[in-house]
Amino acid sequence: MTLSVRPYQSGDEGPLTAILNDIIAAGGTTAYETPFTPERLRASHLDGPGVLCCHVVLEGETPVGFQVLNANPALPEGWGDIASFTRRDPPVRGAGTLLFDATRAKARALGLPMLNATIRADNVPGLAYYAKMGFEDYERLPAVPLSDGTPVDRIRRKRAP
Repeated sequence: MTLSVRPYQSGDEGPLTAILNDIIAAGGTTAYETPFTPERLRASHLDGPGVLCCHVVLEGETPVGFQVLNANPALPEGWGDIASFTRRDPPVRGAGTLLFDATRAKARALGLPMLNATIRADNVPGLAYYAKMGFEDYERLPAVPLSDGTPVDRIRRKRAP
């Protein structure tokens, strides 16, 4: 089936919440540990006040993933904080590249100088994805505890849009 990308639209929050909650339930590839409600996902990643843009990848008419670019006061002025989530089963081949092309275009239009991705050090697919998109390591946050106390490093990567 053909993939396409468009900005988030009201009504996408249900399918996108299910995708992210499946990722959280599987564990190991996101720093999130608490499932989202559609309202919480909208506020934080889809159209809340800190959201610079959110793109949704569709398989036909069905949302199968999204990528958000948020403002983050913990980052240098003007940087965008990126996060990506796509359906796990079956995987959506090509979705990450399509999403990043759209997010990158919007980041350029907004005049952002840099994009940041913070990835769990044990998230092998996430590290591979951001490397493929041209992100480079610039900081390691050692032993950030999960909710059960397990320490997991976070790797920060950056790239210009």
